[in-house]
Amino acid sequence: MSPVICESAASLSIQRLCVLAGIPRSGYYRMQQVSSKRNGLQHEQLRQEVHAVCAQWSHYGYRRVTRELRRQGRSVGLKRIRALMLKDNLRCRPKKRWIQTTDSKHGYRIYPNLARQMMLDRPNQLWVADITYIHLIDEFVYLAVILDAFSRCVVGWALARHIDTHLTKSALEMALATRTIEAGLVHHSDRGAQYASTDYVALLQSKNISVSMSRTGNPYDNAKAESFMKTLKTEEVSISEYDTIAEARVSIGNFIEIVYNQRRLHSALDYRPPAEFEAEYIKSQNTLFTLTPEKTVSL
Repeated sequence: MSPVICESAASLSIQRLCVLAGIPRSGYYRMQQVSSKRNGLQHEQLRQEVHAVCAQWSHYGYRRVTRELRRQGRSVGLKRIRALMLKDNLRCRPKKRWIQTTDSKHGYRIYPNLARQMMLDRPNQLWVADITYIHLIDEFVYLAVILDAFSRCVVGWALARHIDTHLTKSALEMALATRTIEAGLVHHSDRGAQYASTDYVALLQSKNISVSMSRTGNPYDNAKAESFMKTLKTEEVSISEYDTIAEARVSIGNFIEIVYNQRRLHSALDYRPPAEFEAEYIKSQNTLFTLTPEKTVSL
């Protein structure tokens, strides 16, 4: 009986493999060409999709681009997207510096930092506030915002020519009008006069909102609000030109309400937009507390 000879596939020629598989060698090369062409088309399609995401979100890095493509149903890896973006020079635009808008040299009361020790597990538990400047063609205007620290959602904002208590109160009044105030809500800001003023603090206290302020010289105490300001500057203000305050108000309002709150992916929220993150939280709470009698367990 003849011994069985085992041949390693790696040592076989293409002709021998085709004989063993029962296919002509020309058919093998034809399939290779079809496969190569198909892979090339798929790569080009992915490349166009990456370019489309980068065109819409010019400040997205490869991680956010990958997450956005996955949300669109694409099964892609970080390394592949990173390599493609590097090859096509699709990089985040550089961030610009911003000027300080805090005047803490005043005679108002300074409140302790209550936010440092807070463990956030729901919306309307901690609001963070900040102010920045916006450069128009011929003047500077000022933007005040209030974010929900749990979801990073902007809950109130105001734009005005003067950086004063009226500006910050307008943003606060918007937040109070659009959100449900819950017991234990804390409002955190820097030590600026606009937040420490008698009128502003009185409005907070009338709603039973606790006042919290950053420590002296510690930029990390209000990092979430400052992070939003940097996002706003790099993704909206730095790539736009506003002739008038009315034009700025429309464009910035659109960015806040539609782009940032509703669509922009946030890395701290597992790459979800703030509004979606809050909606999922509310849905989870409704599911948790809406139990049928059959599912209720007696303790």
